[in-house]
Amino acid sequence: MKLVARRTANGTIGAQAPGSMGGASGQIITAILIVAISGGLFWLVEIYTNGLRDPRYLDGWLLASGMALQLLFHIATKTGQLSPKTIVRWRTFHIFVGYLLVAAFLSHSNFSVPHSAFGSALWAGFVLVTLTGLFGTYLAWSLKSKGRIDERVGYDRIPGRVAELAQDVKAVVAMPDPSADPIALPAAPYDAWIIDLYTNHLHDFFEGPRNFSSHLVASQRPLKRLIDEINHLAPYVDAQGQEKLSRIWNLVAEKDRLDFARVHFGLTRAWLLVHVPVTYGLLVLSVLHVLVVYSYSSGTM
Repeated sequence: MKLVARRTANGTIGAQAPGSMGGASGQIITAILIVAISGGLFWLVEIYTNGLRDPRYLDGWLLASGMALQLLFHIATKTGQLSPKTIVRWRTFHIFVGYLLVAAFLSHSNFSVPHSAFGSALWAGFVLVTLTGLFGTYLAWSLKSKGRIDERVGYDRIPGRVAELAQDVKAVVAMPDPSADPIALPAAPYDAWIIDLYTNHLHDFFEGPRNFSSHLVASQRPLKRLIDEINHLAPYVDAQGQEKLSRIWNLVAEKDRLDFARVHFGLTRAWLLVHVPVTYGLLVLSVLHVLVVYSYSSGTM
């Protein structure tokens, strides 16, 4: 979930998490639909079998039709003519059909691994496509749970922006108090405490990518630890120091979002290098499978 800065009554800089239950009902409805349609498919195959017909033709063509729809998704997203909202709808439909295809595949394979080399290749290809598809769904879920990534900051621009943030936080930490009287008595060492906070907890964080494993599972624990360090100091500094800590908090939050974006974009690139080629390879094998099945059934082989 995306954290939002707020100032508490005791002067600490806290974090609020907006409600995230809005889409829960939609996900539950989607899950019920998937289970209901999958159950209907198994029931239809059972009726087809009781009618002394080969159910492999029924669930086979349902499987082929679903895979054709998945191919249309890839083609549609590659045209570059779809709006972002349309792409989101397509992707949602793509995931929904993918779950249904799992049921069709289990029915078509009769819940077992084929004994032939060609059948095993088809089975392995579908399993790999399914696993990579589930991983892609997880990436989309983790992105939504963490918060919206600014798509204008592309993967290649992230290192430059991180370097800018590192310079910005150094400038804030070293920023002098404009209201300080040069001939006044020495004030409390607020700036020294903030510099100590930066040296011990923030310097390494801003030096490069951090918390890969935490961002991989959409965990905000490392960010919370840094916020807690800021909060522990906030009640003991003056107004100028609290203003500095507030600006530091914003820089820490942006750096954390960029680290998450780096992980997300990097995994998405790597995932597509596996999911898309394997999907097209499976489509080719499926076409060959249909040709072989109908060639044998017609007696030409």
